[in-house]
Amino acid sequence: MPTDRSTGFAPESASGPTRCGVVALIGAPNAGKSTLVNALVGQKVAIVSPKVQTTRVRLTGVAIEGQAQLLLVDTPGVFSPRRRLDRAMVQNAWEGAADADVVLAIVDSKAGLRGEVKELLEAIAQRPEPRWLVLNKVDVADKARLLEIAAEAHRIAPFDETFMVSALSGDGVADLKAALARAVPEGPWLFPEDQLSDAPARMMAAELVREQLFLQLGQELPYATAVHCEKFEERPDGSAAVHAQILVERDSQKGIVVGARGARIKSIGEAARHGMEDLLGRRIHLFLHVKVRPGWAEDRHVWRDLGMDWVD
Repeated sequence: MPTDRSTGFAPESASGPTRCGVVALIGAPNAGKSTLVNALVGQKVAIVSPKVQTTRVRLTGVAIEGQAQLLLVDTPGVFSPRRRLDRAMVQNAWEGAADADVVLAIVDSKAGLRGEVKELLEAIAQRPEPRWLVLNKVDVADKARLLEIAAEAHRIAPFDETFMVSALSGDGVADLKAALARAVPEGPWLFPEDQLSDAPARMMAAELVREQLFLQLGQELPYATAVHCEKFEERPDGSAAVHAQILVERDSQKGIVVGARGARIKSIGEAARHGMEDLLGRRIHLFLHVKVRPGWAEDRHVWRDLGMDWVD
């Protein structure tokens, strides 16, 4: 994400001072952070699935509200890490909150304040950034408990603001977006008006393939996979050819991803291709292949290819 605010962009219809600021979304796995980023942007920029820990790397969605540009940092869920990859995801989350103009603590109001959520709020309480509490999924939560959950959260970490939203249905999202637009500082926009994310096209392509692995495979297998976009080739007709490699750890996993007579990999490819075309607004030719690479999650070179920072 660019940080130089000495030069920047302005909306075509600018009629006064512009605002621009970083908003970091922090929460436990499956709290709905990516869904909320998409709702605030008004278009899908972050992958989502019902499985926890879908997000692995930080991604910034760019939302516009009047004269304000909101840089929404979607972070991996914070949890107790076991593997090196887990530690990297948690580190990514906390780095995403550093120096943000506003930190949104996203809480699944249906699940309530579980132990890991309380630990997260205690950690947020120690941070210097302005912090707001966002109770998400209020459309499916016990309405009688919402104020109780909010009060308990404030006892753990005093918040400057509290919002109750449903990222999925859109309830309360407009109010949250308007408040964020008022809260971020005056300054030039850091992205053009029509840019929705800071992620390059090849990263988005890989993420959309990974999303389908989470949606179409069993409970555990997606966590043993990674996706690397090897090539993103522009074609003269305006379309693009995307060559992506799906990494698995064992031959048996490759067989599951490919499926009987290639049916599963075909289904994954078709859904991912449609997602790419919707996001990028162009025709996509997608080529997938599956490679067995034992221990890829402990390989520094694989992390580099995936655009992730190595952690000791």
